[in-house]
Amino acid sequence: MAARIEDLLPVEYFHVVFTLPAEVAQIAYWNKAAVYGLLFKASAETLLTIAADPKHLGVRIGMTSVLHTWGSAMTHHPHVHVIVPGGGLSPDGTRWIGCRPGFFLPVKVMSRLFRRLILEGLMRLHQTGKLRFFGELGGLADPNPFAAHLAPLRKTEWVVYAKPPFGGPKAVLAYLSRYTHRVAISNHRLISADGNTVAFRWKDYRIKRGDRMKVMRLPTDEFIRRFLIHVLPSGFHRIRHSGFLANGIRRDRIEKIRRLLDAAPEPGRTPDEPAAAGPDDPNARQPCPICGGTVIVIETFLRGETPKSRAPPWEEAA
Repeated sequence: MAARIEDLLPVEYFHVVFTLPAEVAQIAYWNKAAVYGLLFKASAETLLTIAADPKHLGVRIGMTSVLHTWGSAMTHHPHVHVIVPGGGLSPDGTRWIGCRPGFFLPVKVMSRLFRRLILEGLMRLHQTGKLRFFGELGGLADPNPFAAHLAPLRKTEWVVYAKPPFGGPKAVLAYLSRYTHRVAISNHRLISADGNTVAFRWKDYRIKRGDRMKVMRLPTDEFIRRFLIHVLPSGFHRIRHSGFLANGIRRDRIEKIRRLLDAAPEPGRTPDEPAAAGPDDPNARQPCPICGGTVIVIETFLRGETPKSRAPPWEEAA
């Protein structure tokens, strides 16, 4: 969490959820590393591609993605939560371009590109022999039945859900601290356990109104089975960073964006128009036009007036 605090920007943040349909989740059940990896890649590529399109934002964005594989009842329900700053770098990297307040990217456009990328990725995985099938899905090892299994999914609307924007960077951090390292169920939902059953609270999302919280009692071995579904393959990372938040470039990009945000003009003011000084600050601090850092005013004087003879402050301090 300390590392994530350093990454937060003073901008609006958005929360987008990409969910695999049940037919693909069945394939993922036996092929966790391959399909979960595809889910990460397709969701990130969807956001990066649409955000870079000049018809939308025309910027290079960054994101943090968190994999969840469970529903409230601990069933298999793979989906990715993506947290995205509301804007990005211009193509030439010289400006920060923010999105419209309260709106990031169109959900329907995201849904259709995500669908195409997942289906194309599944076909590639199958053709290269990276998918395995068992039980009732055993017949999908052959190319024709596999293609027939995916065909109906090309015509359905996939679930991409854009949640309301976070209430600020602190709300982003609160979300990450709650959900990034939890697996399947948190302790506060557990009610009781004995040698035969485990009882826990779960939320029934099929109920649109009223109390959706219910109590589920499972045989102990079934509870353990459901929990173990969500143990990831060894070495698989369930938190990933993409775009300008990618691990190799994140530190430099964050520093650059902060400089650009500090240098950005206030709403309604042209870039060359100076900011008005506050009542308690007669010498308003201006950003340096070269590096974007804050200019410290040492002395001001009128045109034609001779500056006072004085040493620079660092020499005076010495």
